[in-house]
Amino acid sequence: MSVTGKALAATLVLCGLGVAACGGTAAGADLARERGPVPPAAGTAVAPAAPAAGGTADTLTGPAGDAAAGAAGDSTASPATGRGGEGREPLSGKVVVIDPGHNGQNYRHPAEINKKVNVLTQWKACDTTGTATANGYSEAAFTWDVSQRLAKILKSRGATVKLTRDSNSGVGPCITQRAAIGNRAKADAAISVHADGASTADHGFHVIMPEKIGGPVDPVVEASRKLGLDVRNAFRRGTGLSYSTYIGKNALDYRDDLGGLNLSTVPKIFIESGNMRNPAEAAKFQQPAFRQKIALSLANGLQQYLRR
Repeated sequence: MSVTGKALAATLVLCGLGVAACGGTAAGADLARERGPVPPAAGTAVAPAAPAAGGTADTLTGPAGDAAAGAAGDSTASPATGRGGEGREPLSGKVVVIDPGHNGQNYRHPAEINKKVNVLTQWKACDTTGTATANGYSEAAFTWDVSQRLAKILKSRGATVKLTRDSNSGVGPCITQRAAIGNRAKADAAISVHADGASTADHGFHVIMPEKIGGPVDPVVEASRKLGLDVRNAFRRGTGLSYSTYIGKNALDYRDDLGGLNLSTVPKIFIESGNMRNPAEAAKFQQPAFRQKIALSLANGLQQYLRR
């Protein structure tokens, strides 16, 4: 079925967070290069559709990625000194797992992504389609681009980085698998990158952290809280975005229903980078330089935590 902004706004649920979202028409040369097809509602049977003009942003190469490297004012350098006290990269020996939320082709495979998986406190869909801006820039494309930038910065600082998916042109993986990837890597920190899809009047970012559930995440709940605080502070300082006006307190939200957190045995958080349905934040998210700023802010927050 074809997707309209109205239909998507009425039905789409992202990240298992219970927030509606939608999509629409592209604008501008950069968006044409980087937008993904607007995902329909999870659980809706869909006939395959042609990708949006220009396809999705699968890599940092090309004009958009090149522009970001300069326009963001840099950068991959670490805060302050750029290197550790012994002359080594500041994150040498650290392992970070980055989980880019959703995937660009989830909307074409409702049967796969709607398969129920056990997240210990309930059964949930394997994955979801994610949200999109009003003009069609998908959350999956946004999270993939930011995650690529973040990985590059962390690697430049000496970290070993693993991603839970290797492109924005596939399906999944399931939320259970995303947690397992971080566990197998014995990550020192893991972060799941998202953007929200709330009412257009809502704005701001928030960090989601796990609660104790009598499960595998319990031993790392306190470490995850510290990670969340460091990332929150760096994100606010680096991006200038406000704390969320519609969820959490001081940009912090504790959850016991997310498989990516419940099943994690390593310190892990989600970052909801802002509201893709808010016009002002949507416009920023579509700027390569601002996505670079987001990535740098996340890297600085992770580094603050990892060097405690």
